[in-house]
Amino acid sequence: MLDNFPLWPERASAMAANVDALYIFLLIVSGLMTALIFVAILYFAARYRQQKGVRAEQIDGSTPLELTWSIIPFVVFMVIFLWGAAVYFKGRTPPRDSTEVYVVAKQWMWKLEHAEGQREINELHVPVGRDVKLIMTSQDVIHSFFVPAFRMKQDVLPGRYTMAWFRATKAGTYHLFCAEYCGTQHSGMIGSIVVMEPAQYEAWMGGGTSGTLSATGEKIFAELGCATCHRSDAQGRGPNLQGLFGKPVQLEDGRTVMADENYVRECILDPGAQRVKGFQPVMPTFQGLVSEEQLSALVAYVKSLSKPGDSEAKPAVAMPRAVPASAPAKGAVNGNQVK
Repeated sequence: MLDNFPLWPERASAMAANVDALYIFLLIVSGLMTALIFVAILYFAARYRQQKGVRAEQIDGSTPLELTWSIIPFVVFMVIFLWGAAVYFKGRTPPRDSTEVYVVAKQWMWKLEHAEGQREINELHVPVGRDVKLIMTSQDVIHSFFVPAFRMKQDVLPGRYTMAWFRATKAGTYHLFCAEYCGTQHSGMIGSIVVMEPAQYEAWMGGGTSGTLSATGEKIFAELGCATCHRSDAQGRGPNLQGLFGKPVQLEDGRTVMADENYVRECILDPGAQRVKGFQPVMPTFQGLVSEEQLSALVAYVKSLSKPGDSEAKPAVAMPRAVPASAPAKGAVNGNQVK
């Protein structure tokens, strides 16, 4: 009977048990409080019902009683808050060595690309026991990446990246839904997560690709002429990108920001928004000139310049060199910040 009508979806991720435990605790607390309130109402209605010839007496209150019904709920709510915060922050903090997958949502499909270069539509293959970080953006409206078996749901927004991660614990195929109404064919925006044993996954990955995502980004970087100004010798009109990702960057307006995926993305599409200190605003915008897939590749390439073994030199963020405000650079000049 319960096999056909399960109380909750199958658990297939490392976070699922934690989410279920918190949810069950909330149900138990809510059920007990509901039962307690109804029992109290029935008792008081019977015990203190109006009787002929009996005058009601004014009750001034009870300090111990008021402290009891204030302190106990406070403790219960603090337990819920701390437990929920622990589950939330764990679910929002992907492990450092997570495998990265870039996701582009659009009406009405999911486009996914592995760091190794494999591309998929409405399907994602992952191995059992490996941490997977999803770097997601939308090509049009707000979507929501929802996998019930993993107990994960993350909004996917246009114009920026949002992150989510999971570690699958059971091989199988699990439903992927869009949980945000996104248009007339919203109900058809479905897919699946295929969790495979490590050996099967390696065989699937060996099916052949056109190169890694960072290699694709390097090619786009060269085609757009970005290397003209983003030179590794710190003599270009744009910042040196080697070792940049994941480091703090000082801006012209005095602020310091972290060079993460959203920072790199904004620097490509709106170079003047966060101009690096010491550089002139000579980089043109690439808004409308590069697709979301190309942006993902460029971001992956910039990230690869900060990974050991992926680039020739690994200095920290190069100290920017003040340059004269000469003629705008050619092609993909980054006279502001990151390309």
